[in-house]
Amino acid sequence: MEIKVIAFDADDTLWVNEPYFQETEKKFCALLEDYLPQHTTAKELFKTEMENLSLYGYGVKGFMLSMIETTIHITGKTNNTAIIEKIITLGKELLTKPIELLEGVEDVLLSLKGKYRLVVATKGDLLDQERKLKKSKLEHYFHHIEIMSEKQESDYHKLIRHLDIKPEHFLMLGNSLKSDIMPVLAIGGHGIHIPYHTTWAHEHVEHTIDHPNFREVKAIKEILPLLQ
Repeated sequence: MEIKVIAFDADDTLWVNEPYFQETEKKFCALLEDYLPQHTTAKELFKTEMENLSLYGYGVKGFMLSMIETTIHITGKTNNTAIIEKIITLGKELLTKPIELLEGVEDVLLSLKGKYRLVVATKGDLLDQERKLKKSKLEHYFHHIEIMSEKQESDYHKLIRHLDIKPEHFLMLGNSLKSDIMPVLAIGGHGIHIPYHTTWAHEHVEHTIDHPNFREVKAIKEILPLLQ
């Protein structure tokens, strides 16, 4: 691999994210258990999130709006002000969660800095991702920060053009095959998948990847021998 730029996904690659969303979702479903079983409420919420994704994008704010919309749908537009107030509180708590770096992240960044241009390539709400990056105290490792509304082939093409490199010189690291790896492989780049123990249902893919530019490791430290 003749790599010049290494891009890192942020959520669940650099720091913990999805477990916080799942914890909040469980609390939300518990608020509506007088109306529906919790697993049914979870399905309704996911359906609403998918319907709203093109409008709200990714992140906590869209998640909050989808929880409120799901509440109105499930409760039949009854007087649910108290529940909505609790949802807003849950959302604000989610936005102020501490940043918990995943094991080995800072050691890897320290080892790679100066040898490659390091980039963050993540999707989500701009303000929230900027907040998390600042709280992580990792900003100084990165040459460029790219917060994307989506991670499709066209988005990676745009990033690579901005970095003024060829796709074959670009390596993407992330926990999502769907968002972090497959689009990059499709445009001629390299991808290393670092699975996380829990993944949002929207990011699941069923098939395995057989591609010469693809690797998978169990932990982020395992990328270092691959780059020697």
